[in-house]
Amino acid sequence: MDGMLSQEEINALLGDMGAGSSSGSSSGDSGSLSTDEKDAIGEISNICMGTAATTLYSLVNQKVVITTPVVDVTTWDDMTKEYARPCVFININYKEGIDGNNVLILKEEDVKVITDLMMGGDGLNPSPELTDLHISAICEAMNQMMGSSATSLSSMLNCKVDISPPEAELIDMAGSIDPSKISTFINGEFVNVTFRMTIGELVDSTIMQLYPIDLAKELYKKFSSGEEDVVEPPKAQAPPQPTPQPAPQQQQAPQQMQQPMMDQSMMGQPMMMQQPMMMQQPMMGQDVNVQNVQFKAFNPMPNPVLQQENIDLIMDVPLDVSVVLGRTKKSIKEILEFAPGTIIELNRLAGEPIDVIVNQKLVAKGEVVVIEESFGIRITDIIKEKM
Repeated sequence: MDGMLSQEEINALLGDMGAGSSSGSSSGDSGSLSTDEKDAIGEISNICMGTAATTLYSLVNQKVVITTPVVDVTTWDDMTKEYARPCVFININYKEGIDGNNVLILKEEDVKVITDLMMGGDGLNPSPELTDLHISAICEAMNQMMGSSATSLSSMLNCKVDISPPEAELIDMAGSIDPSKISTFINGEFVNVTFRMTIGELVDSTIMQLYPIDLAKELYKKFSSGEEDVVEPPKAQAPPQPTPQPAPQQQQAPQQMQQPMMDQSMMGQPMMMQQPMMMQQPMMGQDVNVQNVQFKAFNPMPNPVLQQENIDLIMDVPLDVSVVLGRTKKSIKEILEFAPGTIIELNRLAGEPIDVIVNQKLVAKGEVVVIEESFGIRITDIIKEKM
């Protein structure tokens, strides 16, 4: 088998050839992402966008779902072929924790619905054109969404991450524009993270988040080092756990040593100092007269105030009276299948007495009667409380 290449060596050679022939790649660090790096970027984006979806829900008062992202390395020309329509580009710059920026792309129609919901509308009839007010509103929404994402990113990378206020601009990707006006990293290859976003029943669309490859690799390094830091501390903290137990015994020892020293110091004092202690002890040769404690008898004396009280004081207290015709148990599936005309069978037979309940307590039995056009209850039995 000498002189033959293995499959791993063939894949490595093909990968090197692809990296050398790809446009915009001057070195291995700035080339395409590896599988591990793509998975890490996808995991980071998934967590960050999950937090952003929760924030957007609070702004539009509609259920927001952002699905698992798809990570790919692309160029401006390839992206505009699949996404050629007027879009709103939101540029997000990191000012602490991370050096770089990313670009969030939303469709124009989606921005109209989001801003209409934020302004108190129902999202069904958004404005036909985007105005400066809509751009300001979407910038505020993105500021809160990406701010919450930065908080999640801080916990993942174990460092504080903060962003600058986002800047938004409406751009027609089908036209001839200079990508560098949006961001300098779009001139070459960049990372494209695509999400599917649904907002209630109003929006079912896709959004994209663009990263420079250098920033993506930096995130991967910090994310990988953060995972290692999380695993190591429990091993270092495990041994010190049993050490606090002997501490109370060491504290008792000095207290026990202090007692003999106090006795020795008192032996050197005059007798006048020891007499009060001796007086506290009972005299052993004297008789002590001990008597039982006698209490006054409690005679049942009539209280004229209590005798004057009667039930009239509580006659005006309102009570809740309810009548239970019968009960049954149904599963959630059966309840969801209810429709007009559905018959529910109860646990009582026809003509069987029904329960009369006062303040959630059974007090009587009765039967249903009709008084003019209303139902009534004829009491047939009073329930006596069992002692």
